[in-house]
Amino acid sequence: MVWDVLNVIGTLAFCISGALVAMEVKYDIIGIYILGLITAFGGGAVRNLMIGLPVADVWQQTSLFIIALIAMTLFILLPKSFIFHMKEWSIFDAIGLSAFAVQGAMAAQSMDMPLLAVMFSASITGAGGGIIRDVLAQKRPSVFTKEVYLLWAIMAGFIIGMDWITTDIQLYFVFGAILALRLLSQRFNWNLPIRNLSA
Repeated sequence: MVWDVLNVIGTLAFCISGALVAMEVKYDIIGIYILGLITAFGGGAVRNLMIGLPVADVWQQTSLFIIALIAMTLFILLPKSFIFHMKEWSIFDAIGLSAFAVQGAMAAQSMDMPLLAVMFSASITGAGGGIIRDVLAQKRPSVFTKEVYLLWAIMAGFIIGMDWITTDIQLYFVFGAILALRLLSQRFNWNLPIRNLSA
């Protein structure tokens, strides 16, 4: 149940996030759909590859693909002024990160993977699609440069990988906590240290 709910939440959030970036860099209508789908499903595909799950399982999520396509179509039809304000209110990435970080950790933990694998799975599921999206949009991946991002996914993986979570309610709580931390890092411009080699 938690898996399915997080899957829908993450897919909706990330497909809109991808569509926003595509519009921002002035991609055509096909580019909008492709970038949206890659953002929503890319992280899960990479996770499956890295932890030994069949990558082709991504294509078995027909209902999620339909939900993503409908959501992006409705989003494209919104007035431009409304879309512009939604771009400024960058909550979609935060929701997608939180939902998929928890889901990714659950996937690795269900296979009795070691703690590092659970943390990696949370990270790549939460951020992998966004990294691919930014590369295809010819942007530096924001996950490595803008506010605190990946750390929150790693934290979710650590908490779940340590077996501190035993109920569905606790999983939802971790999702909410990661979402809140990500939004706080955006609001207050928290950043991790940068080692700059330029003079």
